[in-house]
Amino acid sequence: MTPHNEAKLKDYAPTVLLPGDPLRAKWIADTFLKDVKLVNSVRNCLGYTGIWKGKPVSVQATGMGQPSAAIYIHELLDIYKVKNLIRVGTCGGLHKKVKIRDLVIAISAATDSSMNNSFAPFTYAPFADYQLLSNAVELATERGYPAHVASVVSSDIFYVPNGAKSYGDLPAHNVVAVEMEAAALYTLAARFDAKALTICTMTDCLITGEQIDANERQTSLREMVELALDTGHQM
Repeated sequence: MTPHNEAKLKDYAPTVLLPGDPLRAKWIADTFLKDVKLVNSVRNCLGYTGIWKGKPVSVQATGMGQPSAAIYIHELLDIYKVKNLIRVGTCGGLHKKVKIRDLVIAISAATDSSMNNSFAPFTYAPFADYQLLSNAVELATERGYPAHVASVVSSDIFYVPNGAKSYGDLPAHNVVAVEMEAAALYTLAARFDAKALTICTMTDCLITGEQIDANERQTSLREMVELALDTGHQM
């Protein structure tokens, strides 16, 4: 147990899905998993363990942003010894080729956060685990999902003043979306010799202003969650 997590040491499965929103964690557990057990409710950052296609899998909310996510990710890796972490969330589109409801499978994550400054004088490049990445890409291709395998940027700022222009030339370097947790996830997974992947659904286009409303977001994430569950199921 930790100040942020009341789960017992064996309560988490080797594979954990990481939504930011606690209610999305509950929705995933209620919608997709069997024999669900609530394992954490401290600060209402809900965590569940259940069964997906015969194998145990867990879902743990992380809150919004890298500082919050890093707490839960660090503890899952260091204390609970989980092996595979898959972030499932939403992202903002930065490139015209990514459309509303498309999936983004993040091969790497740039960031404006200072969390990795301890690597000075080097700049660490956070990246996904190859096995999880290849599993997800293969499954998405087989199912015909509109998925983009590309880089994202993990920003500490949600309300940027100039929309897509705030990210400069990043889209020209195949950074197609902005979200808030992937860079910290990839860095911590590497530190603890674990596997990590981020899969997001594009719900807000920073170029056109098009977006999915809050209620529709929840139901439009089904393909992303099923892809993440089946990707983890292969590990």
